[in-house]
Amino acid sequence: MIERRLPAEWEPQDAVLLGWPHETTDWADMLDLVLPVFIRIAVEISLVEMVIIPAPDPDSVRSQLAEAGARMDRVRVHAMSTNDTWARDFGPITIYQNGTPLLLDYGFNGWGLKFPACDDNQVTARLQAAGAFGSSVRELPGLILEGGSLESDGNGTVLTTSACLLEANRNPHLDKTELDQRLRQQLGADHVLWLEHGYLAGDDTDSHIDTLARLAPENGIIYQSCDDPEDEHYAELTAMAEELATLRTREGQPFKLYPLPWPEACYADDGHRLPATYANFLILNTAVLVPVYNSTQDESALAVISRAFPDRKIVAVPCRPLIEQHGSLHCVTMQIPQGVLK
Repeated sequence: MIERRLPAEWEPQDAVLLGWPHETTDWADMLDLVLPVFIRIAVEISLVEMVIIPAPDPDSVRSQLAEAGARMDRVRVHAMSTNDTWARDFGPITIYQNGTPLLLDYGFNGWGLKFPACDDNQVTARLQAAGAFGSSVRELPGLILEGGSLESDGNGTVLTTSACLLEANRNPHLDKTELDQRLRQQLGADHVLWLEHGYLAGDDTDSHIDTLARLAPENGIIYQSCDDPEDEHYAELTAMAEELATLRTREGQPFKLYPLPWPEACYADDGHRLPATYANFLILNTAVLVPVYNSTQDESALAVISRAFPDRKIVAVPCRPLIEQHGSLHCVTMQIPQGVLK
C-alpha cells in the first residue's frame, strides 16, 4: 500500500531553496534596495542549515554572501535562468511516500497567467538534473499548484483557500470536489480545510494561505488579524478569524488560535497598498525568520510567533522592500525536508 504524507514545515529540514533577484526579474529597477534583504535571508538560513540558490550569476551571489558572513559550506548556488524570485511557488512540494522523499513538481503558470513563468516552471527539473536534490525522485502530478497555497500539519491536515485553488486560470477543468480529491490522493491529506474568507490588497496570488493563516505545532493556527474598523481589510479578516474559530482538528477539537497584530499600512510610490503581513514567516530547524516592516507592531508580532514556537530562536528580518513586488519572506523560500539531499 502506498502511503503519502506532506510534512509540516517545522519538521526536520535538509535545506531551504531561495530565489534570487537579478537584472531580468521585476526587481531590476530596485536591486540596490532589495538585494540586502535576500542576502540577509540567505545568511540567516546558512547559520542554521543549507541554502540552495538558483541564479544566473553564481559567482556574484557567492561573493556577496561570503562578504556578508554566510556559512559558505552551507551555500549552494546553481547557474540557472529564472523569471522571478518566488521559490515558494515554483519550487518542489516534497512529500514522503512510504517514508521516502518524493519531489512533486507541480505546474507553475505565474499565478493564473498573470506573469511570465517559463523559466521558473523549469527550476525544479533543472535543479534535480544538476544534482541539487541528491538522488530524490521527481514526479509530475499534472496540476497547477503553488506551495504558498498550502499549509500542512504533517498528520493529514491541509489548510488552503478557495479563492486561490478555484481561480479560473489555474485548473479550470476541476471543481472544488475534484481538487479536494486530488489533494487527498497526491498529498496524503485526509482532512482538507478550505478558507472562504481573507485577502490582502496588493496580493497577486489570489489569497495564498501563507499570507493569511499558518498551521503551527500542537494544533495551532497563527493568523493575520486586523483590528482597525476603518481599514479595507477589517471585514474580510474579521470574517476569516471567525471562520478559523469554527474549524476543527481531525479529532474534532478547536484549533489554538494565535492572532497576529495588524501592521501599519504600507504603500508603493504610486499610492497602491502593499501586502504587509506577519504571517509570511519561515520556519527553520532551530529558528523562525519573521518579516518585519518598521512598524510599531513588529515586536508584538515576534512575541506571538515565539509563543507558538517556544523551542526556536525568533529572528526579525526587515522585509519592507520585498512587499514592493507583493510578496514577503516565506514567498521567496521553500523548505527541503530531511532526506532529500541524501
